[in-house]
Amino acid sequence: MSEAALGEAALRGAAELVAGLPPAPAVRCTGLRKRYGRRTAVDGVSLQIGHGEVVGLLGPNGAGKTTVIKMLLGLVRPDAGEVMLLGRPATDPAARSRVGYLPELFRYQPWLSAAEVLALHVRLSGIEVPAAEQREALALVGLDARAGDRVGGFSKGMQQRLGLAVALVARLEFVVLDEPTSALDPLGRVDVRDIVLSLRERGIAVLLNSHLIGEVERVCDRVVILDRGRVAASGTLLELLGQHEVRLHLTGLPPAGQARLAAAGRVEREGDWFTVALPADDEDTVPDLVRDLAGLGARVHAVEPGRISLEERLLGILRDGTGGTRP
Repeated sequence: MSEAALGEAALRGAAELVAGLPPAPAVRCTGLRKRYGRRTAVDGVSLQIGHGEVVGLLGPNGAGKTTVIKMLLGLVRPDAGEVMLLGRPATDPAARSRVGYLPELFRYQPWLSAAEVLALHVRLSGIEVPAAEQREALALVGLDARAGDRVGGFSKGMQQRLGLAVALVARLEFVVLDEPTSALDPLGRVDVRDIVLSLRERGIAVLLNSHLIGEVERVCDRVVILDRGRVAASGTLLELLGQHEVRLHLTGLPPAGQARLAAAGRVEREGDWFTVALPADDEDTVPDLVRDLAGLGARVHAVEPGRISLEERLLGILRDGTGGTRP
């Protein structure tokens, strides 16, 4: 984002603070509904994304994720509900001009070079982006050395990188990335992860839709899970996962040590290995537990951190509907 755009965002935030109002979220939608014939694609979806926040959108195929994204961007008109994008209705072109979008499926003219594709989209956006900034966008995704090459000769991964450059080239406040790592190798996925984290550091809101749950778990501040067009669960990773675990290899455990384990949380035992489900992320819980066990005479051979994964939580929510919905 340019200094001018950052200054504009700062002025808006200052005006809201002077007025005694909290800064408006980058995106807020309430009660979104969309039907296609007899099929309800989206049913009562509400969510919001703050400036500098990365929100992951998860759910099975057909859950309504892409439809929600298109309604947020003003590409599909909802049957009911409201979308506010950067403080304006999503249908307002002035709001969409500060939004970057990488769709899941896209194609570029194979006879154009990467630099020409980028210049074309800048021209279509109606925003002045100097040539130097366009080159920086290509460099950001690792295509600066291929700027003059025709897109028709690009691999799927290189085309994915070009699509990411197109999404990021304008002076943004909100970015939507729909399956941004689908065609990338592990190194490319790390690059995208670093880009998303840099966007957050610059105060840019990001909505990330991805089937690679590990990537979502690494970069997202909050997660929204859709199922059958509805929000099945939402919240921070800590709220969704609820607890973390620690595995301890112990020998010579006296009755007092067993009682200390039980006081820490639910305990499961396999031989000399004890798994303790801890109720919250407290930095002192595990060190204090190990200290107390050693003081009671137990021999501590190994301590391994563990946590229920987001994938396991997602599957549990989708299979039996557990988890509820948080605002």
